[in-house]
Amino acid sequence: MSLTGMADQRPVRMAAEQGNVQAQNNLGVMYEEGLGVPKNYTEAAKWYRKAAQQGLAQAQSNLGRMYANGWGVIQNNTEAEKWFRKAAGQGFAQAQFGLGLRRLAVQDYIQAVAWFRKAAEQGDAQAEYHLGVMYENGQGVLQDYVEAVKWHHKAAEQGVARAQFNLGVIYKRGLGSIPKDYSKAMAQYHKAAEHGLARAQANLGIMYANGQGVLQNNTEAAKWFRKAAKQGFALAQYSLGFLYEDGQGVLQDYDEAAKWYRMAAEQGYGSAQINLGIMYVSGKGVPQNIIQAYKWLSISSANGNERGRKGRDIIAKRMTPAQIAKAQELALEWTLRSGQ
Repeated sequence: MSLTGMADQRPVRMAAEQGNVQAQNNLGVMYEEGLGVPKNYTEAAKWYRKAAQQGLAQAQSNLGRMYANGWGVIQNNTEAEKWFRKAAGQGFAQAQFGLGLRRLAVQDYIQAVAWFRKAAEQGDAQAEYHLGVMYENGQGVLQDYVEAVKWHHKAAEQGVARAQFNLGVIYKRGLGSIPKDYSKAMAQYHKAAEHGLARAQANLGIMYANGQGVLQNNTEAAKWFRKAAKQGFALAQYSLGFLYEDGQGVLQDYDEAAKWYRMAAEQGYGSAQINLGIMYVSGKGVPQNIIQAYKWLSISSANGNERGRKGRDIIAKRMTPAQIAKAQELALEWTLRSGQ
């Protein structure tokens, strides 16, 4: 859909105002993406509508997307589906995919699969990925990992990071009749990680840390954990904290360990809460503070973590009733503030 390079909107506008249907759609794209004109969804929808009303499938699909997202128009699922259907009836793949998403949103899985398949068979990458997911989950079709892998591969080859990630998961776990293959999992995680997908970066870090499908390398593990951690991914923050605490792949640094544990702990990651609590007991990376230690161990325990419960009970023997009461108060405040 991109019209990169069309910086001058004047000839496009002139043709659009003269009734050129393709120019009307193109002018809509320019307003939607801010190419040569200020980004303006209202103007984009206006020009899409002009072309859509003349039967241009691409414009009908684009207008359907605007209604689906509430861009430049009041969000309206009925209108979105109406315009998607007009374009889909002309065999336009993006509209067929849009209808698939509409059906998926209302849990009409059979129809979602039908529309995703129509678009996927035309090579629409997002439809290929979503069809793979439907086969993975057994939604609208019998669960079939062979079919899931087939469609994910098609999407992955077009650069869809989520499809690459899902392939990595399937190969790493060996789901259904797909054999476990760490090398294939590693390759797919790496592609998705290079696209910036935090989950893939974290899983790639785990593969390097465990030597699965690759020579064990904590330096590489730390590199990928850091990328995911900076995106706020709690598992990666915890894992990076662990490497800093033990000095694996990075110089041992208790301050850095505590920093990353805290980030993960604040997101409710139980193992990070425990490790942060233990650091407060020992005073490594943080000032020694038994009340803070009890707080974090208590929070973890409340979420069903047995190691947190045992740690809390051990340090409680060293605390006064007043200290325990204060720690419990802090734990409750955190729970109410975080909504966990």
